[in-house]
Amino acid sequence: MSITSRALGVDPGSARIGLALSDEMGFMAHPLQTLKVLGKDAIATLAMSAAAIAAVATEKNSCAIVIGLPRNMNGSYGAAAEKSRALGEAVAALTPARVILWDERLTTAAATRRLHEAGLDSRAQRQIIDQVAAVQILQDWLDSNPAAM
Repeated sequence: MSITSRALGVDPGSARIGLALSDEMGFMAHPLQTLKVLGKDAIATLAMSAAAIAAVATEKNSCAIVIGLPRNMNGSYGAAAEKSRALGEAVAALTPARVILWDERLTTAAATRRLHEAGLDSRAQRQIIDQVAAVQILQDWLDSNPAAM
């Protein structure tokens, strides 16, 4: 990784997409922003979401985009995983950055617990929970791949 490259973490959802960004050294993940998912048409929504993620990745000079891949507790994949895979493919078509699908089991639960421990009620959490989940996804990837960037 060059000193100016970063990894972008993505927590995909049907209403919001949380984004997190690593530091330049690839050690720590930080909350970045939440994208609102617009539209009811699945294909158009996918295209708009992928374009928005690719634009942020380009703006932030991301060499890797780590997208959460929801799995069931038994390890199987469901409909949400297929949406994440489709999003990953759409993002990969728009950017030269590596797109990595990463197991996101329990990340939202961990993010909720962390925010609750920080004293935020569920109403206050709604504004940032997706970013905190994206931080968890990205940090898990960074921790398991210290030389990946």
